[in-house]
Amino acid sequence: DAALANLRSVVDGLPAIAANIASRLQDGDPGVDALIRVLGASDAMGTMMRSRPRLVRACLEASREATFPDRPAVRAAALEAIGADPKSSAPVAGEAVTNATQHLRERYHELLAGVMVGDLLSSDPEALQPTVSRSLSDLADAALEGALAIARREVPGSSGCRFSVIAMGKLGARELNYVSDVDLIYVVEPADGADASALPRIGTRMALMLQRVCQAVMPGVTEPALWQIDGGLRPEGKDGPLVRRLDSHLEYYDRWAESWEFQALLKARAAAGDPDLGAAYVARTRPLVWSASARENFVNDCQAMRRRVEDLIPQALQDREIKLGRGGLRDVEFTVQMLQLVHGRVDESLRVAATLDALKALSDGGYVSRRQAARLAGDYRFERVIEHRQQMWMLQRTHLFPDLGAGNRGGLDRKRDVSVEELGRNRELRRLARCFGLLPERLLDRYDDTRREVRRLHMEIYYRPMLPISAQAGDDAFSLDEDAARVRLASVGFADPDAAMRHMRALTAGVSRAAKINRILLPAVLQWLGEGQNPDMGLLVWRRLEELFGTDSDYLGFLRDSPSAAQRLCHILADSRFLGQALSKSIESVTWLGDDAQLRPRTRDSLDVQCRAMLDRSAGSLADFATSLRAMRRQEIERIGLSWLSRVMDDVDCLQALTDVTDAIIDAALAWAQDDCVRLAMGRAAEVSVIGMGRYGGRELNFSSDADAILIYRPSPGHGDAEANAFARAVVERLRSILQGPASLEPRIDLDLDLRPEGRNGPLVRSLDSCVEYYASWASVWEHQALIRARHAAGDAELSREFLERVADPLRFPSTPPDDEQIAQIRRLKVRMEGERLPRGVRRERHLKLGRGGLSDVEWTVQLLQLLHASEDPSLRTGSTMKALDALADAGLVGADDRDVLRSAWLTCTASRNASYLWTGRIQQADVLPDDRYSLAGIAVCLGYPPHHGQTFDNDLMSRMRRCRKVVMRLFYGEDV
Repeated sequence: DAALANLRSVVDGLPAIAANIASRLQDGDPGVDALIRVLGASDAMGTMMRSRPRLVRACLEASREATFPDRPAVRAAALEAIGADPKSSAPVAGEAVTNATQHLRERYHELLAGVMVGDLLSSDPEALQPTVSRSLSDLADAALEGALAIARREVPGSSGCRFSVIAMGKLGARELNYVSDVDLIYVVEPADGADASALPRIGTRMALMLQRVCQAVMPGVTEPALWQIDGGLRPEGKDGPLVRRLDSHLEYYDRWAESWEFQALLKARAAAGDPDLGAAYVARTRPLVWSASARENFVNDCQAMRRRVEDLIPQALQDREIKLGRGGLRDVEFTVQMLQLVHGRVDESLRVAATLDALKALSDGGYVSRRQAARLAGDYRFERVIEHRQQMWMLQRTHLFPDLGAGNRGGLDRKRDVSVEELGRNRELRRLARCFGLLPERLLDRYDDTRREVRRLHMEIYYRPMLPISAQAGDDAFSLDEDAARVRLASVGFADPDAAMRHMRALTAGVSRAAKINRILLPAVLQWLGEGQNPDMGLLVWRRLEELFGTDSDYLGFLRDSPSAAQRLCHILADSRFLGQALSKSIESVTWLGDDAQLRPRTRDSLDVQCRAMLDRSAGSLADFATSLRAMRRQEIERIGLSWLSRVMDDVDCLQALTDVTDAIIDAALAWAQDDCVRLAMGRAAEVSVIGMGRYGGRELNFSSDADAILIYRPSPGHGDAEANAFARAVVERLRSILQGPASLEPRIDLDLDLRPEGRNGPLVRSLDSCVEYYASWASVWEHQALIRARHAAGDAELSREFLERVADPLRFPSTPPDDEQIAQIRRLKVRMEGERLPRGVRRERHLKLGRGGLSDVEWTVQLLQLLHASEDPSLRTGSTMKALDALADAGLVGADDRDVLRSAWLTCTASRNASYLWTGRIQQADVLPDDRYSLAGIAVCLGYPPHHGQTFDNDLMSRMRRCRKVVMRLFYGEDV
């Protein structure tokens, strides 16, 4: 239909050429066939032909044996069109820039029509696709050469500037589309005897003129622009200078470039301009390209960039994106480039730019099986032809498959509720299907199948060959030799490839069910472990779990059937020593990773039900009860850790959940201790209560936090104080034995009682009346401050309520705010406390709790403001640091900006403590920020940073703490900073 409509428009618009067309048609001239095919495949070219007879003639002169002109011929044609010397590229003489631009664009479109003819006449456009892309690239090179010749004439002083155009991306690899952004980098050097100081100005003007000729709408130029030029791949991107000297380029790549920039340099090629300068640029950047894979975390960084690009695709277009979507062209290119960069360090045969050439070299070199290479190459050519036909239609830059309508997008996740009749009525899909000689539904099926295969082949090609040949399956079993396998394992982050190979051999050996499942899972497992900070640790624990549970548990089958759980598990194993050890005690928790509901923390009621059941079963054995109680705590801490690292639970919910578990455990332990004393015929001489203090009292526990508390009692009716005191001391002795004694191998629960009256010199438990007397007569102002976070945690709730009302509230929310001397005491105590408690050898800025801008700074600042203002504003009467901070901001006592700075520092330091504990499994190290980049990176990856980005995390945290310290100096110390 389009061919007929466009042909009529051409005949009506060009009477002089109509007779020629009719005559050729009667004679069966193949040139008419060529014209008809172009008019039917490109509505945009048909529109242009209505007023451009030269385009019609370009098609009519073609034949079925049409060949594509070689590179020198295309270059000469472009230069001759503007009057430049094809041999020397000498500047255009005498012709206005508008005329020269018009002639250059006219010749470009004539040559483009010839490429279309050769493409559309082919009986196998997929096999021809690489030739078409090379011809389009040669045509673009010629246009750039012509545009540069125009720029040389227009820019004064250009004779003193050596100027080279470096093609990147598809043009650099000679894989250009019909319509595509052209990625360029410009290099300049002074000509012999020229003034180098003028180079930046002259070179920039030349580059801008070149770009204007190619892409701008210009007065007096009626021919459409060619394509857009993208300079975003130059050093510093669009923020960097447009042109640079060669040494400036090299200095940037040597000092500042990111991993993806070296990947991009793989396709760099001198396209136009000074050939010697272009060759020097390519020659001097090549060593950087082929050493890039040795950079720390190179493959992971490139993979992360690929995922970010994919994530930026709008949801509605994800399944239509031929280029950037899942299983699209970029996936093929990425797979091939990663293999080139990893193995090209030692194998020079892989140092080619074009995707299909590289894929062949990889196959010939034994890095990819021949069958996989052939399938991936076929998928790539098919998707490139779809892309070309879509662009050819309107001569517009597009990478989208036809739209099937709302809710019925094509692609990997396409809903198959579109009838064959509806597909047939989709004009765009029908037109595209005819290009392949297929029915619309068959094209759609092939497009879906191709993208799925590309996604699967990436895993098969990159990761499966690292497994031993015994772990391969099918007719195309393929495994790398040991040297290549070591290189590839190292590229994804394994520090000890030999150990990784031993683990893989052990995991896949034999005919057991576990070995069979491991053969299926391990390629994906290697990729996911490689996305963690310590893949070696992750693979070791994976093997340990299989040795412990693989034969007697169905957990491997569960992981095979739940890829999301397997991916989460790999993240856990590679990034948390603590959780890796915890998982080895019970495989049940692995199944939680497949269900967010099971990862969410249990409610306090649910925890209490389990604790009561353990109380009923304990039968008076302290050791048995302590073991079961602490095992329950370990399991729940494990659940919370898995949830937090899997991003099911946020930071604040994590603190709350850890506090709830501790409350339930202490409450149950206290109940058992009291019952045991009653069983020993002591009688229930007293009621005992646990008052939570510090972070525990504020419901802000970390994984590594102690439970700060005060223990109080009150004599029961009919019992004297001496009898009640003896009972309470016996209860506390048993309570501490349950929580932190050596009764079991489960992790202990540290009950820190240092905040009790008289501190370490005072009794572990005191009566309520004794507390009232102490706080009324002896308590320091800092103890008033400490009571701000006091709350009922366990035991007799009525006793806790009375303590809080009679003792805590009058001191922490005083009717008369602290005077200047009391405020000075608080400030002096904070300084002294930080000096005394800071561990020896630890720099103050590296301590998350006591450091400048750390947790203590924020908490003391908030608590001082609560002491000063809580009597007037009930919203400030909370033990939660973050809730109090919000209330202070709402009351206008802290500015919104200051609130945000304090909040950011407190939350980041709190999360960093959690991450440090999960990464190392050591409480002693949780408060100290390490200096070495590897340990920093381990903490960072638990916080969501990419692996091996410890320095980035360190910079972010230090910046937040420094800003926090400035606010604290002003709000807490009263200094004007």
